Amino acid sequence: MTAAWLGVIGFGAVLVLMFVQVPVAVAMGVVGAVGFLWLQGWDGLAYVMGSSPFESVIPYSLSTVPLFVMMGVFATYAGLSRQLYDAAYAFLGHYRGGLALATIGACAAFGSICGSAIATAATMCRVALPEMRRRGYADSLASATIAAGGTLGILIPPSIILLIYALLTEQSLGKLYVAALLPGVLGTVLYMLAIAVATRLNPAIGPAGERMSWPQRRRTLKTVWPVFLLFAIVIGGMFIGVFSPNEAASVGAVGALLFAVLSRSMTLGRFRDSLRETAATSAMIFLILIGAGLFNFFLEVTNAPQFVVQQIQALNLSPVLFLILLTGFYVILGALMDDLAMMLLTLPFVFPLVQALGIDPIWFGIYMVTIIEIGMIVPPVGMNLFVIQGVGNVRLETVIRGILPFVVADLVRVALLIGFPAIALWLPGLMD
Repeated sequence: MTAAWLGVIGFGAVLVLMFVQVPVAVAMGVVGAVGFLWLQGWDGLAYVMGSSPFESVIPYSLSTVPLFVMMGVFATYAGLSRQLYDAAYAFLGHYRGGLALATIGACAAFGSICGSAIATAATMCRVALPEMRRRGYADSLASATIAAGGTLGILIPPSIILLIYALLTEQSLGKLYVAALLPGVLGTVLYMLAIAVATRLNPAIGPAGERMSWPQRRRTLKTVWPVFLLFAIVIGGMFIGVFSPNEAASVGAVGALLFAVLSRSMTLGRFRDSLRETAATSAMIFLILIGAGLFNFFLEVTNAPQFVVQQIQALNLSPVLFLILLTGFYVILGALMDDLAMMLLTLPFVFPLVQALGIDPIWFGIYMVTIIEIGMIVPPVGMNLFVIQGVGNVRLETVIRGILPFVVADLVRVALLIGFPAIALWLPGLMD
C-alpha cells in the first residue's frame, strides 16, 4: 500500500470515528498520531507530538478567536437579541409571516456581533419561538425559521469559521469579512422570500400582526444603535485599514462589554459566567485545531492531498463543474458532521484543487461557508435542527418539515455565487 492511499484511508477512518460520535478533535488527533506511528515509528511520533500541538496554537493571529468569541458572549448578556427582535418586528410584523421575517432580520443582526450559528440559533430560539407560538404561528415555520436564520451567524462578520479559514489558508481576514457582507445580505433576503412564498401558499402558518406607528418604530431603533455602531467600528475599521483583525477583535470585545455595562445587564455574576463561556468555547476551538494539526501533519507525510489533486485533474473538470460536484459532496457531508469539522477535515484536500483550478481563494471561502450553512440545516444531523429541538422543546420531525424552503433558498444563493462571483469579490476589490 502506498503512503498516499494510507492518507486516503486515514480520511475515511476519521469519518467513521465521527459517525460513531467520537469528538472531532479526538478523531483527527488519534488517526493522525496512529498514522505517523505507522509511517515514521516511535521517533517520528514523538517529534510530531512534541511540535504539532504547539505550532497549531502559537500563531499570534489566533488571538482573535477568544476575543471575537468574547464579543459575542458579552453581546448576548447585554440583551441585544431581544432588542434586535423587537426592532425588526416593529418594521415587519404587520406582514403575513411578519414575525418570521423579523426573526430572520434579528438573526442576521445578532449574527453580525456573535459569529456563531449555534449561539445565534439558541439565543433567538429563547426570544422568538415563544412569541411566534403566542401569535398562532405553526411550529414548523417558527422553528425552521430560527434554525435557518441562525446559520447567518457563521457568514456575516465577525464569523469564527471564516476566521479559521483565513488562518488555515493564509488569506486576508479583512478581505474575507468584507467579502461576506453582500452574500450575507443576499442570504437574509432569500430567507425572507422563502417565508413570503411559504405563507402565501399557506397563510395559516404565519398570520399577520399589528402595524406599528412610526413613533413606535423610532423608539425601537433607539435601543439597537449599539449593534450597528459596534458592527460599523469593527468591520469598517478593518475595511479602511484603521485596525488589524486582532485590534478589531479587541475593540469589539471591549465595546460589547461597555454596552453591557451601560445597559445595566452585566452583573458581577454574569461577568464571571461570560468569562467561563468564552474560555470553554475558545478551548473547544483550540482543541479541534490541535487535532486538525496532527491529522494534517500525517496527510503531508503521505502526500494524499497531492494524490487526490492529480486524480481529479486527470478528469479535466471545468471549475464550474467541479464546484457543482463539490456542492453535492458538501451537502451530503454536512448532513453527517458539524461545520468546523467539515471544513478542517476537507480543506487539506480541497484547497489545493481550488488553487490548481485558478479559483479565487477569497471567493471560495465565502462559497465554502455558504455550503456549510446548508449542512447545518440538512437532516438528519444538521446541528441547528438539534439546537432548536433541545432549546425550543420541538419535535425534530416538526423542524424538518418546515426547513425545505430555506434549503432551496440556500441552493439558489450558491447558484448565484457561482454564476456571479462579483457578489463576493466586488467589495474586497475596493480594498486593493
